[in-house]
Amino acid sequence: MPDAIEVRKVPIHSVADASELAKLIDDGVMQADRVIAIIGKTEGNGGVNDYTRIIADRAFREVLVEKGADADAVKQVPIVWSGGTDGVISPHATIFATIPPEHVVPSEEPRLTVGFAMSEVLQPEDIGRVAMVAKVADAVKVAMERAGITDVADVHYVQTKTPLLTVHTIRDAKSRGKTVWTEHTHESMDLSNGCTALGIAVALGEIEMPTDADVMHNRDLYSAVASCSSGVELDQAQVVVVGNAAGVGGRYRIGHSVMNDALDADGIWDAIRSAGLDLPERPHTSDLDGRLVNVFLKCEVSQDGVVRGRRNAMLDDSDVHWHRQIKSAVGGVTAAVTGDPAVFVSVSAAHQGPDGGGPVAAIVDLG
Repeated sequence: MPDAIEVRKVPIHSVADASELAKLIDDGVMQADRVIAIIGKTEGNGGVNDYTRIIADRAFREVLVEKGADADAVKQVPIVWSGGTDGVISPHATIFATIPPEHVVPSEEPRLTVGFAMSEVLQPEDIGRVAMVAKVADAVKVAMERAGITDVADVHYVQTKTPLLTVHTIRDAKSRGKTVWTEHTHESMDLSNGCTALGIAVALGEIEMPTDADVMHNRDLYSAVASCSSGVELDQAQVVVVGNAAGVGGRYRIGHSVMNDALDADGIWDAIRSAGLDLPERPHTSDLDGRLVNVFLKCEVSQDGVVRGRRNAMLDDSDVHWHRQIKSAVGGVTAAVTGDPAVFVSVSAAHQGPDGGGPVAAIVDLG
């Protein structure tokens, strides 16, 4: 049985700041050598060259080592950064740590559990193809097992980080006589995320194994719990499975739903209800009563350029990429629900939730 989980959300005060993690450890809320995952938002451009992710990664790992965690072990801790805090979204990190068994009150109620795995190496020619789908699916199953989850219905959030294509990796593939799905590096961000989501969906039985032709084209194929990010930091799929398991104990529980479009605030409320909070039919931020730890969303521009029957110009805008526009819009909707701009809203949601919408996961403190 895996250990119970402590989870806290902390602000990031500057690009290289990890002082709030240090404070949690100094205050005894969690131990440095028990931190098992960190998921956060950094304030960069969210693109291929968003180095704020690398800066934040280094800052948080340095604090863990400084506070007593083994340096080699810290290198293996999954830290997933989503770049870009457009609009009101505020830079922050959600930190997951295990609790010493002697400090946990046993409970058979479903409570938060986390599992982590790395896939086989993803070659540049794998990205966007069934080979990547299969490698991701295998890693998801390993992470589920490590989380102590036996029923796929108990998986509510799968956060991944995968490689995208760069000029260097494209050149590498060509030198070996291979082809790549695209030579546009920014497009490969959407591609890597979407292909990864299909791997998650396959692992959880949400869909059958797709074909290469389905990737990025058949938007009816998606996962309702996938949250996929990509970057230049790694060459494998880094997979964090978050769900509930009976017997682990702890105070926290996770649930999920989907936003059907960019304005679907009800989808966010449904995720919070799914996590276990009893809310009125027409809830207000005040009904959360400080029990919501964080929400995690993916968002995407609808491929038809329409929201609720009204045309928008995001896909035609040559000045500001649609990634930044939809992230800002959904970030505002989300913050209006939670009353807190420190929300995890990430763009590029191909095959993650319905077209034009996206998955929502919510973690709550049940006390």
